Amino acid sequence: MAEWIGIGRRARRCYGFDEIALVPGTISVNPAEVDTLWSLRELEFKVPFIASAMDGVVDVSFASAMGKLGGLAVLNLDGVQARYEHPEEAIAQIIEGDVEQTTNIVQRLYKEPIKEPLVSKRIEEIKQAKVPCAVSTIPQNAERFGAIAQEAGADIFVVQSTVTTARHIAKAYQPLDFGKFLKTMKIPVMLGNCVTYEQGLELMETGADALLVGVGPGAACTTRGVLGVGVPQVTATVDLAAARDFYYKKTGRYVSIVTDGGMRNGGDICKAFACGSDAVMVGSAFAKAKEAPGGGYHWGMAYPHSSLPRGTRIYVGTTGTLEQILFGPALTDDGSQNLMGALTTCMGTIGAKTIKELQFTEIIIAPSIQTEGKIFQQVQRVGMARK
Repeated sequence: MAEWIGIGRRARRCYGFDEIALVPGTISVNPAEVDTLWSLRELEFKVPFIASAMDGVVDVSFASAMGKLGGLAVLNLDGVQARYEHPEEAIAQIIEGDVEQTTNIVQRLYKEPIKEPLVSKRIEEIKQAKVPCAVSTIPQNAERFGAIAQEAGADIFVVQSTVTTARHIAKAYQPLDFGKFLKTMKIPVMLGNCVTYEQGLELMETGADALLVGVGPGAACTTRGVLGVGVPQVTATVDLAAARDFYYKKTGRYVSIVTDGGMRNGGDICKAFACGSDAVMVGSAFAKAKEAPGGGYHWGMAYPHSSLPRGTRIYVGTTGTLEQILFGPALTDDGSQNLMGALTTCMGTIGAKTIKELQFTEIIIAPSIQTEGKIFQQVQRVGMARK
């Protein structure tokens, strides 16, 4: 319901993860017996987690490790992996440089041209680990890299930008025709990012297999501050899930909704699924893994922009192995480890046997959920008050 914000202007109230809570169900289920399976066409994943296509999070070895654990990691073809034969040297310059000079360092390193042979090489290296391979690029490079990725054996192709629409107007260059492009792709394609019902519905109609939801919620992203653009993830996910359900009733074709960014811990992730997400894309939680190439640092995907960077380098630290972060045992008290355990326990508590059942969970508006009874945690900055 919209509220008046001034004379003749109304605005809709939107919600983020801290403002809602999930209500326990009338039955409960053994967490060990719930089903977290997520599928994309013929591909199936026991772990409905996707590692973000960020250079500080995903490289070939990380993608291989994530795949072997049952999840999916997306390699950024617009980043250092396809620009440098030895990308670890470029990453070292970013993480070791003076924080005040990071923007200049990143912009300089990303001016190096993308090399098509490296695109194929990285995909082939991931496939050698016998795991699904997903790669990402911006719309301007989609046609060029889409053909190369398919030829090299990629399993999923992601076309991702700050805000993606089915109708992009430009005179200076030829916009990507998603409908035409998707007809040339034989592998599943994810499109993103989007945050509105209408926007998502039009992207589904182009033939997309999945949509990424979120504009500016990532820990390293500054889009909301630079552009003032964004919708809190709870509302954005609910709206896109409604578009998915409408589109499915209309056509019989199911398009997965993937909440991308803004989830700090297991509780946020569980809320994302309850809001309608089929899978989640996570960056900072996986940047903490020992396998992450950034060594505890990561930076936003729009950071390298030559004139209007929308990201920053942040330090999240290295807290454990990827397996620990996904499956535990958790050695931290802030909900950042054993994310799968958090998800399955939440499902059991609510009484949801599947992700689809979890999407029907009762949600309440509860801004006090983060602070009620937590005075000692707040004073001592532990548990839920840990930053």
